Amino acid sequence: MAKHNEIGKYGERLAVVFFENLGYQIIHKNWRYGHLEIDLIAHKRGVLHFIEVKTKSSNRYGFPEEEVSKQKLQKLINASEEFLRAFPDWQNIQFDILAITLKPSIAYFLIEDAYM
Repeated sequence: MAKHNEIGKYGERLAVVFFENLGYQIIHKNWRYGHLEIDLIAHKRGVLHFIEVKTKSSNRYGFPEEEVSKQKLQKLINASEEFLRAFPDWQNIQFDILAITLKPSIAYFLIEDAYM
C-alpha cells in the first residue's frame, strides 16, 4: 500500500476514536455507492453527519483541510443523497470535515456544517 494510503487509513482510525470520544455513534466507515465514498457516517443528538477525513503527515505543504475541493464536497453531497435514498428516515443532516495533522504531534481541526 502506498504511504499516502497508509496515512489516510490511519487518519480514519484516529477519526473514529475522535468522534466516539465526542459522543458520536459511528454508523458506517467508508460507505460506498459506485465510485462515490463517504469516509464516516455518524449520528449524534438526532443529526446524521457525513464526514470527510483528510490526514497529512505534516503541514509542510499546506493544511489537510485545504485538500477538500468543491468537487470533493460535491461528491460527498452526491454520495449522501444516495445514502438518504436507501435510508430515508433521517431528517437532520450535516456535512463535516475532520482535518488531522500527524506531526509534530497529532492535531485535529473539525469544520462543522461545511456545506458549500
